[in-house]
Order: sequence, then structure tokens, then C-alpha cells
Amino acid sequence: MTLPVLSNPLARRLFLHRHALGEAPTGPAKGAALAALIDRIGFVQVDSINTVERAHQMILWSRRGTYRPEALKRLTEADRGLWEHWTHDASILPISLYPHWQHRFARDAERLHLNWRRWFREGYEAQFDTILRLIEADGPVTSADVGEGEVRGKGGWWDWHPSKTALEWLWRTGQLAVARRDGFRKVYDLTERVIPAEHLAARIPPEAHLDWACTSALERLGFATSGELKAYWNAITPEQARDWCRAELARGALDEIEVEGADGKTRRAFCRPGTLDEAAALPACPSRLRILSPFDPALRDRDRAERLFGFYYRIEVFVPEPQRLWGYYVFPVLEGERLIGRLDAKAHRDESVLRVRAFWPERGVKPGPQRLARLEGELDRLARFAGCDRVEYLPDWRRETLSVA
Repeated sequence: MTLPVLSNPLARRLFLHRHALGEAPTGPAKGAALAALIDRIGFVQVDSINTVERAHQMILWSRRGTYRPEALKRLTEADRGLWEHWTHDASILPISLYPHWQHRFARDAERLHLNWRRWFREGYEAQFDTILRLIEADGPVTSADVGEGEVRGKGGWWDWHPSKTALEWLWRTGQLAVARRDGFRKVYDLTERVIPAEHLAARIPPEAHLDWACTSALERLGFATSGELKAYWNAITPEQARDWCRAELARGALDEIEVEGADGKTRRAFCRPGTLDEAAALPACPSRLRILSPFDPALRDRDRAERLFGFYYRIEVFVPEPQRLWGYYVFPVLEGERLIGRLDAKAHRDESVLRVRAFWPERGVKPGPQRLARLEGELDRLARFAGCDRVEYLPDWRRETLSVA
């Protein structure tokens, strides 16, 4: 049987609209409107790298030009409409999702013990009760407030002191929650002091949790394989995702289609009935240019981004400098429905300048005067968002396209 085909242009358009990149970056960007935006895209990944602005800030700024970081801080730390935990990485999430994380807490309590006993220094398990009693009596703590007298390493992932490891384990398994961040340092408190009571007490049956994990992922992806559904929240197993797709397909709640990639090849995926008609009726994405975070939800799945957009991207933070193709931390550049290049830029706040080292266009993209003018206009806006007064372009910042195997 020949399956319906979702063309590559329409697949890109649908995917970008589902990720709030198919419309102009205008509108309110605080309070309920900001919470609704985060719910729409699912989550906002938190990352420590701050070459221009941190990932969670840029993700929201690229969708709402009026966004400012204090709006996210208020929602997370005062209003408690959002909370922080783990998906595939540390993320800011709608508070309504908290009950689903009870399943993750139980899973991680077993899984983390098996791995962390091999990876981390001994002694962290002995600190669990001590830390819980300390927080109960004295209030929230950071990793700097615990572990007096313990050997402290240089801060690497595997070099935590035992009490820091204990804090993270208690957070990952739901006994502690992140109350706020001071700078970028997590401040931990007892979960019942952070999570509103109605969400803390709620319990979701396993079957409902599975249906939520797949349904909500498909809503945000538009179309997906079972593996992509599993990976979206990282909340279920591959077998569970496959079983859910088979059951939904059998009852007529899913369609199987072929999705055309940027290279013209097709790949089977699932979507809800009517999705192809929805994609065909969507307006074209605005032709404006946007600078995206490398951790943008639309780019988190690097393989999917490469299939849809023909855009190969890998973080080069851990690549030795002489071996880097583009730079320590470069930003994908979206124009309309195409990823047209990548940008190497850094905010030097002590000089109040955003310094642009390089822009590499993708193959077939001509950096003509109008396109460069739009890029420079966006860089001006990014500089202001990063707290800089001006943009400085290094010599030869307009680079030639690189050929990537």
C-alpha cells in the first residue's frame, strides 16, 4: 500500500509552527502568556554556557522579542507556575507536569544507584538523611553549604564531593526540589515547600502516563517515529512507545505516512488524522531571520534537524580548538523555513560589546547585502538582550561555506 507523503517544505513548516517558530516573535512574554508558550513547546532546556545568553533565555527570546529573564524567574521562583527537573537534560517545565514525574522519580531511584555507585566518590549515600534533616531545620541550601570537611574537586561532573552528589540524587529522585537559582547555582529545598500541594499529591496511573508521554510528544512534533516519541520526554521505554503506536494505529487514532527529508528520501512516521491537511493549510513562516540557541527544542534532536533541514550541527565545546570546524559555541541561524548558517559570537560584558567572530552560510545560501543587513539587525537586538551597547565585527567575519562529510 502506498502511504501518503508529507513533502519536505510542509514538514518543515508544520514542525516550526508546532515549536512557535512559524509566527512573528511578537506578543506578551510574561505571566500566563509566557507559561503558555513554554507549555506549547514542552520545556526549556537549562544550560550553563553563557557566551551570549544562557540557552533557556535565548529559547524564549527567539520566540518573543519582548521577553526578559526576570519574567521567567518570577514564574519559576515566585508564582510556581514552572519548575525545574530532568527530561533528556535539566529543563524548565510547566508545573502541571509534576505528577508525571513521580514515575521518573521511582525509576531513577533504582537506576541512579546502580550507575552512581560506579561513577562518583563513595560516601554520598550516607549523607542523604543528614542533608534532609539540615534543610528541614535550617531551610534551603546550595552545594557550597554542605559537605564541610569533604574533599572537593575542581567541579567536573564526576568530581563532586559526596554531599553535592547526595543533593543531586535527592533532587533527581524527588525528595528535594530546586527552589531557585542564585546566579546559576541551584538552591535546594524540601519538595513540599516548592511544589504546590495539588500537584504534589496527584498520582497518574501508568497507562495514563504512557498515553500522555506519547500524545503530548506527538502534539509538539507534528509527526514522529516511535523512537522520536520515546526520546521527546525520555519518560518511557522504546517498547512502550512502539506498543502505543501500534494500538493507536489499530484503533484509527494514528495515520502512517512517509515524510520527505531535505535530501528527497522519505521515512515512515506517525501523525494524527488530518495532520497533512493541517500542514497544507498553514501560512508560510515569516521570512525574518532569527538566531537560535544550540539547545532550542526544535534542534534538540540533531538527527531529525538534519533530516528535515539538511543542517548538520554538533556542539564543539569539548572538541580541541585546532580541530573545531566552526567554534566553541555557535548559534544556528533560521530564516523563514530554512536554517541558513551558523554564527560564532560572544558577549564581552566588561566592554559592553557583542563580538562577532564568524558567520558561515549553509551550502547554497548567498550572504547578499539584504540578508546581511537583516542579520546585522538581529545581532543588534541580540546585543541589547545580552546587555551590550554595540556589536563589533572581527575582520573576515563573513566566512565561506564549509563542506561537511
